[in-house]
Amino acid sequence: MDIHFCTADADIIACAPVMRELRPHLPEDQFVARVRLQEKDGFRLVCLKAEGRPVAAAGIRLLTNMAWGRFLYVDDLVTLESERSKGYGAILLKWLHGYARSQKCDQLHLDSGTWRKGAHRFYDREGMQMTSYHYASKLT
Repeated sequence: MDIHFCTADADIIACAPVMRELRPHLPEDQFVARVRLQEKDGFRLVCLKAEGRPVAAAGIRLLTNMAWGRFLYVDDLVTLESERSKGYGAILLKWLHGYARSQKCDQLHLDSGTWRKGAHRFYDREGMQMTSYHYASKLT
């Protein structure tokens, strides 16, 4: 098993099928461009490979705010549906916690869609707490 930051276009492209399970609206041919654009705001793509192929991925940012101090925000966390229940998500989440600690973060945060009940059970099982509701307004 290998967990690493995706920096080369080839690594980013390899993670596209994993990430599209969470973000199916994003065309695969635009995936690298979207990652590169988000990198300007501190985004980093992390990939977990098993047997030489990506099976889980996370998009993360290191941030600081008044409410939480320095924290790691997880934009995206997903395991290929065919590879779920094999422990890959837990391994990647544990790695993210370790990375956050190494970066002097006080907390790790993520949002999860209300309809993603399986993900909620996973986060509960991994000791995370639901601490808020997230609200949004479209501006277009």
